[in-house]
Amino acid sequence: MNRKSSEKTKTNRQLLDIILDSIADGVFTVDGDSNITYFNPAAEKITGIPENLAIGQKCFDVLRANICQMSCALKATIETGETRINLPVNILNKEGRKIPISISTSVLRDKRGNIMGGVETFRDLSTIETLRREIRNQYQFSDIISKNHNIRQMLDILPDVAVSNSTVLIEGPSGSGKELFARAIHKLSQCRGAYVAVNCAALPDSLLESELFGYVKGAFSDARTNKPGRFARAEGGTLFLDEIGDISPALQVKLLRVIQEKEYEPLGGTVSLKADVRIIAATNRKLAELVKNGIFREDLFYRLNVIRLFLPPLSRRRDDIPLLIEHFINKFNAIKGKDIEGVADDVLDMLMMHEFPGNIRELENIIEYAFVLCRGPLIELRHLPKEIQSSALNSGEEPDPCCLPLEAAESGAIMDALQRNGGNRIETAADLGIDKTTLWRKMKKYGIKF
Repeated sequence: MNRKSSEKTKTNRQLLDIILDSIADGVFTVDGDSNITYFNPAAEKITGIPENLAIGQKCFDVLRANICQMSCALKATIETGETRINLPVNILNKEGRKIPISISTSVLRDKRGNIMGGVETFRDLSTIETLRREIRNQYQFSDIISKNHNIRQMLDILPDVAVSNSTVLIEGPSGSGKELFARAIHKLSQCRGAYVAVNCAALPDSLLESELFGYVKGAFSDARTNKPGRFARAEGGTLFLDEIGDISPALQVKLLRVIQEKEYEPLGGTVSLKADVRIIAATNRKLAELVKNGIFREDLFYRLNVIRLFLPPLSRRRDDIPLLIEHFINKFNAIKGKDIEGVADDVLDMLMMHEFPGNIRELENIIEYAFVLCRGPLIELRHLPKEIQSSALNSGEEPDPCCLPLEAAESGAIMDALQRNGGNRIETAADLGIDKTTLWRKMKKYGIKF
């Protein structure tokens, strides 16, 4: 090799080093024995290991990837010559923290075309996950997760509701998240007392009365000491009365007195006690209809119905299903020590079309069931409860356009844009980058009225 050719080769190598050193992805090369021969600055940053400590080490001792010992992608590439593209794996950084990365591998050849080693590029996915988390946080309020426009409208006023100290009535089907809203209101109110909940439908009338108001010693044969009730425990705080529509007429009268007079008497007691308690009631029944049928007292209904919130069933907020699935997967990963990444596309399609008679609670149970059976990175159809698979297969109906993931996302984007622009269709169309006639057609398609 002459001097001019040697200088050109040296210049090319310097240029290549500059390029590799400047890119954001980690890059390293290995020889035929898996010893690292090059380690760029991005690789240092992602792993936390300096170049001088990485050079000469086995690549699996530096990256400590979950595929190193059993199915090393770079080793397989060197042996077969086949490249790998965007393979998701986890590595451990210098502090032992797990870092999700995406790797691509290729072979290195000499001038004669012989394989002399391999090169691996890897991208830190944790920064991407951080961005995703920030996006998810836009749709999270306290413990409530939603991008549905009806729920978002309620969340917008929730801080005002919380500080008002007014009685709140939350209506909605079972499993729709009524207690989450009650807890959020209590949390936002920053009141000094505790949050106390009682399910009115779970207790017989006589026991429910003593649970709410407490009793004094000697009130009945087993009352050997005084026992404070839920009102006393919630003093200065919030009492959540779930399934309020199931209480008896006699108990309705006593509850009405507490709300009106701000006082009550324990069972067997003769002295009235003050009640500084904020009441939030919830029901899966329509109290207005119970009033018409003479089952629920009208005066109590109006005392409870100062601020009314209605939570729609999950079948009417399908745009929340992907968010909730991700939330429950994260939850059960933490509880069960697994590392499930998500659901397969056909699983998402099936869940988007499911009616969810049990609402959010049913979806949570489905994901928990799938966690028991799933051993891979994705929840597949075979991991779902049999009744869910059967109901989807036996349904001969055409899916509602708003049940499909793409259409649900599109209809949600339209509703968000309409809200941002105060319902102005011209401004909304401009915001979305579509013609106003296209907007009108899509609003008609999804049944959006604003």
